[in-house]
Amino acid sequence: MTNEKDETSKGLNQIFEIINAKGDKGELENILKQNEPTHNENQSESMKPL
Repeated sequence: MTNEKDETSKGLNQIFEIINAKGDKGELENILKQNEPTHNENQSESMKPL
């Protein structure tokens, strides 16, 4: 349960970062790179509905 809350929090933080980037292409690319799944994470798990 805590893991689901952590994932939700990470997703919301990413949304706020994207909104605050206000279209700055470089900043948007950095946000996306920071939030790419690592080799240990299963991408399908991060896309699973809550």
